[in-house]
Amino acid sequence: MDAPGPGSRILVTGGVGFIGSHLVEALRARGCTVVVVDNFDGAYPLDRKWANARAICRPGVAGDVRLVRGDIRDEALLADVLGGVDAVMHLAALAGVRDSLRDPARYVDVNVGGTQRLLQAMERAGCRRLVFASSSSVYGEVATGRFTEDLAADRPVSPYAATKRTGELLIHAAHVAWGLDATCLRFFTVYGPRQRPGMAIARFVQLARQGAVLPLFGDGSSVRDYTFVTDAVAGLLAALDRPLGYEVINLGCGTPVRLDHLVDTIGRVLGKAVQVAHLPVQTGDVARTHAAIDKAARLLDWRPQVSLEEGLHAYIDWARATEGW
Repeated sequence: MDAPGPGSRILVTGGVGFIGSHLVEALRARGCTVVVVDNFDGAYPLDRKWANARAICRPGVAGDVRLVRGDIRDEALLADVLGGVDAVMHLAALAGVRDSLRDPARYVDVNVGGTQRLLQAMERAGCRRLVFASSSSVYGEVATGRFTEDLAADRPVSPYAATKRTGELLIHAAHVAWGLDATCLRFFTVYGPRQRPGMAIARFVQLARQGAVLPLFGDGSSVRDYTFVTDAVAGLLAALDRPLGYEVINLGCGTPVRLDHLVDTIGRVLGKAVQVAHLPVQTGDVARTHAAIDKAARLLDWRPQVSLEEGLHAYIDWARATEGW
């Protein structure tokens, strides 16, 4: 299969979610026909989901879209939506470290069971191209240095992380067993328009705008590698365009940011003085993430384009427009 373009048929699981909705729009802009499966899970506010659904289905775009409300564990549904599909972009999953600690069995059922059912359905349908949305959480605690893809990633600190690593391993098994061509992208803290309201940047912006105190878990020295959503989508498209056999590739900015610096930057962009309250570190949180992105540059010709300050401006502009500040 050549680089997907007009006439290609792409299945996007989780295509009404945060990253997925941006991906569907980008695929349609290419002229691809996109089949979207999303179960409209209540973990993401349904009014936001429906707003995303309207956005991805808007008329006047080159590529067609078919939106199917359903569950990736439904084998009959998978058989239906995979008909004629050239490639699958698998983003559907239960997200969130802390929620996974409260209900690990559900996370295993959806994230692991759903992925395995999808792989089996792809084999039966003869679809052999997959891009999988994994997570930097698979690395667990890494005390120093950059997170390179050759690290063991065998000590997750949350059920969510364990399910994402298991997904990568199941996909590798399918690659060996029946020739699946797959790229697993380990996303590092993606943010931007349409992100879930419970994510840190969304919560911090909302509280800072209201003049409320921001709860910071830890002393503010924890660091994260933040990735703007358009950069994440560019990485997904680059992976779709390049058959690599089986690869695991980081997508991050490559420049980690301290939590207290993030808060200061949010205050500066909003033009607000920000107050914080320090709380104990939460179970399941890691102290640091730091993406090595050399492999993404080499194999995908991908490099992040959006700085943290630019991304925060874009997110805040979107939030003002959609929430009527």
